[in-house]
Amino acid sequence: MTVRTARSGEIDIAYEVLGPDDGEPLLLVMGLGAQMVGWPDGFCAELTARGFRVVRFDNRDVGLSTHLDGPVPRRAWSRVPAAYTLSDMAGDAVAVLDAVGWPAAHVVGASLGGMIAQLLAVEHPDRVLSLTSIMSTPAPRIGRMRARTTLALVRKARALAKEHGRPTTPEAMADFLLAMQEVTGSPGHPASREDHLEMLRVAMARDASGLTGPGAKRQQAAERIARDLRPELAAVRVPTLVVHGDSDVVIRPEGGEATAAAVPGARLVVHPGMGHELPRALWPVIADDVRATADLARSAEIT
Repeated sequence: MTVRTARSGEIDIAYEVLGPDDGEPLLLVMGLGAQMVGWPDGFCAELTARGFRVVRFDNRDVGLSTHLDGPVPRRAWSRVPAAYTLSDMAGDAVAVLDAVGWPAAHVVGASLGGMIAQLLAVEHPDRVLSLTSIMSTPAPRIGRMRARTTLALVRKARALAKEHGRPTTPEAMADFLLAMQEVTGSPGHPASREDHLEMLRVAMARDASGLTGPGAKRQQAAERIARDLRPELAAVRVPTLVVHGDSDVVIRPEGGEATAAAVPGARLVVHPGMGHELPRALWPVIADDVRATADLARSAEIT
């Protein structure tokens, strides 16, 4: 697939276009530290099969998009100023829409990408046809990871590092992710090492800094200072779908519940056994729900 570039101020944003030329426009916004390939090819295929033309992109500071040189927070509570805001990242998404030539699109965001998608609906309402927020939250303090989960992840990461060293190959990283997903994954839909490996081979060839690199830390700083969007989400009038897993410990279900409660008429779908990921078994179901949400937008246009 050909990688193209959109210009957002002084920043280049790498993106790809998938699906039929006459498909309905759909923009995918990925989460913290993850590249566009974090949207599995199989999930994208489910969306294109339902009539969408899909665009996925690397957020600033990861993948093939511009990596910045701003200060890198060393801890989640660091007082180092954020190098940019989530509004800036939403502006990058608008730049991608402009580059593709789409006046508006159906917008789907996951995790941090869900917060960015919500900001698009709030700050650029004319660019959003429908909104889907997956495993996300309207405010960083709502549904945030419990201290005991953070501690479990830190202990597991340290134990793995002591035993195997820092993972530097796709194979080692796949094993690392599987181990971490014993804490954060989907108990009802166990992850596949081969799925991880397929994605990581591509991702690490594009950008070896990974989910804990300096770009991810700067994105996390932007998330930390994000405002509570609930008052502004009350003005959103596009069809909205909120998807969450009942087993998500990274952004707990309260985040999805708060998002759905804030947007008038939003539909909340909670998947049993789903953690903080997009399990392969749920791709068709989630794609069906995205399609149904987009259809509501089309019905509103007709009437």
